[in-house]
Amino acid sequence: MKSAWLLASLLAGVVQAEEFKFDAAEFEKKPFEFGGYFELKTERAWLNRDGSFYALNGLDRSTLDRNTATLKLNAKLTQGIATFKLSADAEVRRDDLSSERINRFDEAYASFKPDPGFTLDIGKLALKWGKGYAWNPVGFVERSKDPNDVELAREGYTMVAADFIRNFTDVLGGDLKTVAFTPVLLPVGNQSNSDFGQPNRLNAAAKLYLLYLDTDIDFTWLGGGSRTPRVGIDFSRNLTSALEIHGEWARTRDVETRRIDAAGNVSSETRDATSYLLGLRYLTENDTTWLAEYYRNGMGYTKSQLADFHALVDSGNAALLAKARQMSQSYGRANAGERYLYLRASQKEPFDIVYFTPSATVIANLDDGSYSFTPELLYTGVTNLDLRLRATWLKGGAGTEFGEKQNARKLELMARFYF
Repeated sequence: MKSAWLLASLLAGVVQAEEFKFDAAEFEKKPFEFGGYFELKTERAWLNRDGSFYALNGLDRSTLDRNTATLKLNAKLTQGIATFKLSADAEVRRDDLSSERINRFDEAYASFKPDPGFTLDIGKLALKWGKGYAWNPVGFVERSKDPNDVELAREGYTMVAADFIRNFTDVLGGDLKTVAFTPVLLPVGNQSNSDFGQPNRLNAAAKLYLLYLDTDIDFTWLGGGSRTPRVGIDFSRNLTSALEIHGEWARTRDVETRRIDAAGNVSSETRDATSYLLGLRYLTENDTTWLAEYYRNGMGYTKSQLADFHALVDSGNAALLAKARQMSQSYGRANAGERYLYLRASQKEPFDIVYFTPSATVIANLDDGSYSFTPELLYTGVTNLDLRLRATWLKGGAGTEFGEKQNARKLELMARFYF
């Protein structure tokens, strides 16, 4: 009897303990979610006095300091089949020469899901098409990534998008597991999506997703309108639990490329362009992640075309400099060349230092041999706080892409508090 009483007491204690720990509210979907972060960043850039873009920007100093304060707010409200999402961005940037304020909504849209296989989104969305880490040739309806900071939030476009999803795993049991179709309508006016291309156009785009033989495959398309027509395909597959391969291919019709030679002559060419990317991601046994991508930019400038532009600037002729400034936005954009290599290595908690992740990134122009090298230290050991220290060196000879940039090197310290 004593044993039975003791067993009953223990069982009752277990039940009471379970009842005390169980909180049904933890498993219920919250109707309203709110969060974000506040970030402070300070930078010092050591300028490249011999660079073309130093001359074009009319600088007369050796360093440039910048401080940035950023507030990111995210909110989500769910009511029945409807979900309303909001992502706001407010920034203040000040450097030794100027100050700038940015206030915008990265995303602000309503999402309706009357059925598990159908979703309709209306508003400002930041779509993410493609499998590449640093570049996305098939990202037809999104703003370009910054390869130097790929995790940076990007502003979306105002559009109407839908998702039709069908799973075949339990129905057919074959090689095709999932099919998803995403049509998109993106209007461009003088006030809405004005940087997408020609105004007063309604742009149609679509993505067809397949999960086939354990491989993720996307077919993408953008019809003619504000931009020229283009088609693309991407894929991603885990070859092993530690090795993943991915790639993208895109064909763009009627690309207009404006060029300027060393004598200041401007020419224009319209052609079809092909861009593609092939990448690998590998995780070693000691938690080192290696990421490598080769990128062929079909809309980029050749080595000689970039060299001609920099030679034009180096001439010092005032009239030619004025012409170069008119073309500087195109020649000075990120990765304006044709062939690139992206290589990144990150190590999780080396030497048993918890919450500490060092990494290093190289972006190289394979045609002219110039490159940027960026080591980084990230610490997340304080609750809701990220601390990052990052440095960048740009190397290259005269006439090369990275050798002619405005900066020679840069040091950046960032603190981000989540709430």
